[in-house]
Amino acid sequence: MNNKISSTHLERRAVVYLRQSTPTQVEFNRESTERQYALADRALTLGWDKSQIEVLDSDLGKSGQTTTGREDFHRLMAAVGLGEVGAVLALEASRFSRSQADWHKLLDICALTDTLVIDHDGIYDPNDFNDRVILGFKGTWSHTELHGMRLRLQGAKLNKAKKGELRCSPPTGYVYDPEGKLVLDPDEGVVAAIQLAFQKFRELRTAFKVMRYFCVNQIPFPRRRWRPGDIGTLHWGPANLSRITALLHNPTHLLF
Repeated sequence: MNNKISSTHLERRAVVYLRQSTPTQVEFNRESTERQYALADRALTLGWDKSQIEVLDSDLGKSGQTTTGREDFHRLMAAVGLGEVGAVLALEASRFSRSQADWHKLLDICALTDTLVIDHDGIYDPNDFNDRVILGFKGTWSHTELHGMRLRLQGAKLNKAKKGELRCSPPTGYVYDPEGKLVLDPDEGVVAAIQLAFQKFRELRTAFKVMRYFCVNQIPFPRRRWRPGDIGTLHWGPANLSRITALLHNPTHLLF
C-alpha cells in the first residue's frame, strides 16, 4: 500500500470518474474507455475493498469544458464535500474538467476533506505542497492542450479553405457529387419540401408560421445526417423552428 494512503482513506469510498468529450469518441475510441474502467482494478490493488469502489460513468460523451449537464461530476463534488470519499480516480486531469476553475475547485474541496487524487501517473495529496504543484500543472496543461488542439484544427481548416478544398456538411437540399461539387439533392422529395418551405415563407412571412403549416398538415421535413457512421443518411421528421430558420438564413438556398 502506498504511504500516502491511510486507513482513514480506505474506510471511505474510492470513486472512479469516467468522461469522454463526445458520443463519437465513446463509440470509436473504446480503448480509452476500457483504460478508464480499469482504474477500478487499480483501486482494488491499492487496498480498497471492492464494495467501497464506485464507478461514475454517466458523463461519458459529455464535454469537460463546462459542468452543465454533467450529473456525475456534481455527484462526485457533493460526495467529496461531505467527506464520504477517500480518493477520486481518473485517467488524467482532463477527465475531471477542461476548465481550470472547476479543476481547482475540486482540488480545494479534496484538500479540505483529506481526499486523495489518483491518475495513471501517481497518487497525490492536495494538502502536500509538491503534490498540489503537480496537480495544478496538470490542470494548466489540460487547458493548454485544449487551446492547442483548437488552434491546430482551425489552422488545418484555414489551410484547406485557401486551397479551395474545405468541405463542410452541406445544408439540407444539397449534396456533394463525385467530383466534390455542391449540387441539388437527387431526392425529388427533399427538393419539393425545401421549395414548399420557401413558397410558404413568401406567403406567410414568418418562420414560425411556416413551421406551423408543416406541423398542422403533418408534412415531414427532410434532413441528411453527416456524422461518422451515418454519412448522408436521409431522415424525415417533424419540422421545428430552428431547422426552418436555418433553412431561410442560409445563402446557399438562393437557388430555391
